Amino acid sequence: MSWAFFTLLAVVFQTFRNAFQSQLSHSVSTSGVTLSRFLFAPPIALLYLLILYYFKPVSVPHFTLKYGLMAVAAAMLQIAATSLMVILFKQKNFAIGAGLAKSEALAAGIFGTLLFGSVLTPMGWVGIVIGTFAVFVLSGFRRGGEVSLSTVFIGLACGTCFAFASLLIRELSHLLPLPSYHSAAWTLLWILCIQTFFLCSYIALRRPQTMKQLGNHRKFTLVTSFASCVGSICWFTAMTLNDVAYVKTLGQVEVLLTMFISVFWLKKRVAKHEVVGLMLIGLAAIFVLWS
Repeated sequence: MSWAFFTLLAVVFQTFRNAFQSQLSHSVSTSGVTLSRFLFAPPIALLYLLILYYFKPVSVPHFTLKYGLMAVAAAMLQIAATSLMVILFKQKNFAIGAGLAKSEALAAGIFGTLLFGSVLTPMGWVGIVIGTFAVFVLSGFRRGGEVSLSTVFIGLACGTCFAFASLLIRELSHLLPLPSYHSAAWTLLWILCIQTFFLCSYIALRRPQTMKQLGNHRKFTLVTSFASCVGSICWFTAMTLNDVAYVKTLGQVEVLLTMFISVFWLKKRVAKHEVVGLMLIGLAAIFVLWS
């Protein structure tokens, strides 16, 4: 059950990363908020990899063209998904934006089974479906609700991009003939380097003022990168150890932390339907853990 430990630890760090990004989105462009997730992350990921090799030395793997192309695809999908999430933050409140993006669990289950050879148990599928329904309850997607169709579409697109990125990450880790922790760390380092290089190049050419915006918010940018990198270490490890759909369904407990941050930090109100949604997420987590 080590995958569950890494998933829950990832939830903690991702929740704070999302909160920092939400705050940055009020004064920094979408591309800048997206870059804040990756800007200082590669050195942290490299340090983590070196620590792994110090305590358990293994061979340095050979990286094929197939591995490189898949890494680029996963990196671009994560950038797209992160940008869509930032757009959600600017359209609706923090809890709703993060909740809609959690549709990735169902997408990972469906596409993982159809395209990546994932084999999920019936109990696991029940948990994934319950978790997805909980997402829509939490999102306020009900009669008289406050979520527009455009917001729902963006949220589902965000979840789908995250799902495909996660499925590719699991495949990348399994391509390397290394222990799970080492292969996940190598995959993370590759993807972070690709993302940072691409975003920095794009912003330098098209939106140079964005770097100044991030410079004006150095502390938020640094803590966002740190929280993002540590969370990604945990996500990549968990997804290497178990199917993406299970990891992402259990990861929906992030919404519980999101609600606390929304109430006590961002001063948002929690409605009754959000309490019901949280109970459903707890039930979904139980089904997944026992599948």
